[in-house]
Amino acid sequence: MTNQRGQATKTPVSHLKVTLAAPRGFCAGVERAIEIVERALQRYGPPVYVRKEIVHNPHVVEDLRRRGAVFVEDLNEVPAGAVTIFSAHGVSPAVRSDAEARHLRVIDATCPLVTKVHTEAVRFAADGSTILLIGHEGHEEVEGTMGEAPQRMRLVTSVADVAMLDIEAGADVAVLTQTTLSVDDTREIIDAIQRRFPQARTPRKDDICYATQNRQAAVKTLAAEADLVLVIGAENSSNSQRLKEVALARGARAHLVSDASRLDPAWFVGVRHVVVTAGASAPEHLVQGLLAKLQEFGAGVATEYVEVEEDVKFPLPPEVL
Repeated sequence: MTNQRGQATKTPVSHLKVTLAAPRGFCAGVERAIEIVERALQRYGPPVYVRKEIVHNPHVVEDLRRRGAVFVEDLNEVPAGAVTIFSAHGVSPAVRSDAEARHLRVIDATCPLVTKVHTEAVRFAADGSTILLIGHEGHEEVEGTMGEAPQRMRLVTSVADVAMLDIEAGADVAVLTQTTLSVDDTREIIDAIQRRFPQARTPRKDDICYATQNRQAAVKTLAAEADLVLVIGAENSSNSQRLKEVALARGARAHLVSDASRLDPAWFVGVRHVVVTAGASAPEHLVQGLLAKLQEFGAGVATEYVEVEEDVKFPLPPEVL
């Protein structure tokens, strides 16, 4: 904010309590994907081509672009034989076939938890099941998963979609989910599916990834006592959007911001307690930048709340070892 002379002033947030949620930020799949691009640049030299955004965060993408990564929407933009990385969100078999036809040197940065869902799709399709994939239309992860069995898979985005499914009551039905969904919303959709198809099979282990669940659990705990929840993440980040929705559902005001520059001082008028978290593709330096900005506004030092400790690590592919 500025005064009439154009000088910077603090926004009125004295006595503001700031709680920093943990876990937050990078998950193991995101860390792995970014490291794959970094190592590929070191090993093969730029340019290294990446299909789509390696993870959904513009700060991460721009940093890698400055270092020599070239991000493309379609493999037709990649020169034949070039080193090409598939993003953490996964790709369909058709994309893999296209890469092979173009003789691209592929390095797969698909999150292992997304690969697990692809494997389940193949298994259920081989059994002859009709697969109901719970997810968001147009999301890259959903497009890749549906590509594993496009003739056998139906996308379900809401409870209302379940009632509209043109499937016989006794059909062999299996359920899969996008890995970055709201835990509560997904549970409601699965319950609706099981009411209509009691025989429906679900994966042996929950498809929603551990990081998504942990970050949502922390926000659920904190949002009930907060006036405002700030989620650092990109607009196209599904798990970041879900964190905002979880906070709103718990009665807090909530905003999704890409970085500290997006803060609006008006949000803090009358606010006594703000919770800060970050989506699974948001780097920690953005969190620290936002905390620093809050202190400029007059907030105190943040205290950290830890919902659970995370120690998950995924191995790197041999191409970058």
